[in-house]
Amino acid sequence: MTSPLPTLVTGGTGFLGSHLVERLLAEGRTLTVVSRQPRPELTARGVRVVVGALHEPAVCAEACRGVATVFHVAARVGVWGRNEDFHRDNVEATRTLLAAARAAGVTRFVHTSTPSVVYNGLDLAGADESLPLTTACPSPYPLTKAEAERAVLAANVPGFATTALRPHLIWGVGDPHLVPRVLARARAGRLRIVGEGTNRVDMVHIANAVDAEVCAERALDPGRGAPAAGRAYFITNDEPVVLWDWINALLRALGEPPVTRRISLASARRVGAVCEAVWRLLPLKGEPPMTRFVAAELAKDHWFSIAAARRDLGYAPRVSMAEGTAQLVAWYRAKGKGVA
Repeated sequence: MTSPLPTLVTGGTGFLGSHLVERLLAEGRTLTVVSRQPRPELTARGVRVVVGALHEPAVCAEACRGVATVFHVAARVGVWGRNEDFHRDNVEATRTLLAAARAAGVTRFVHTSTPSVVYNGLDLAGADESLPLTTACPSPYPLTKAEAERAVLAANVPGFATTALRPHLIWGVGDPHLVPRVLARARAGRLRIVGEGTNRVDMVHIANAVDAEVCAERALDPGRGAPAAGRAYFITNDEPVVLWDWINALLRALGEPPVTRRISLASARRVGAVCEAVWRLLPLKGEPPMTRFVAAELAKDHWFSIAAARRDLGYAPRVSMAEGTAQLVAWYRAKGKGVA
């Protein structure tokens, strides 16, 4: 049996990254994590913590020292913000890390991308990896993640195998983004069904997303032919749900009233354009309540084929939507967070 590869995880304190760290520690990995601040709780468990920002070459060089595999999970996420901040944290940081990884002799590089890299403003139903990367989007997040993904896949060469994963809407117990935002907006009366309310979306449970990361690393093994090298993959639960039906079922299970008020996609886009203009002009802090990008995401189909991930990575979702939702509801009820 081969010994576990020395491994670097960027974004190791975030939702996906922290779960990946737990998985790798359980495998007995020698682990390094990059963080903007000291993490004594990780240091106490034998994790080497490199403090700094990933766009800094010296930080990346130190983080990659002695490492065989890099899981690049860190990113600036969100639907609003300064273009230069997104470019620095998503593009410059990725390029800097790629250069440091190659110089340090890293052999496998797994990049966490996003399905938003193929955003085109249209319905995406059963979409696969043949879709082109976006070059026009009203949000800097998809644009900069697309540029980063291009850099990662272009860096693939013999001896330095790279791949990109596109997990869609990661959720589960402890999710700090998706479900908490839905609950907060619903309770504040700020949630509206956008469009006809029949659009289907894919999600991926956190346990499945972690499985995909580990599967991707194995699929970069030259001894197995490295089938994932130079390729990108959609990662989902492979169970598309009607978005607003799922949201309302979750709200009911948590003792909250369902969302019934509606707004057309055209109106939501107009509201988003106005909000964007106001936020830029003043400027205001935080994210606007609506943007053109969010309007499309809430109204359009977004579900994807994972045939390639099943074939090349050996990925298969093991936590179903029903099982994951039941776990989430039970967790909220136990914490007293789900009842008004």
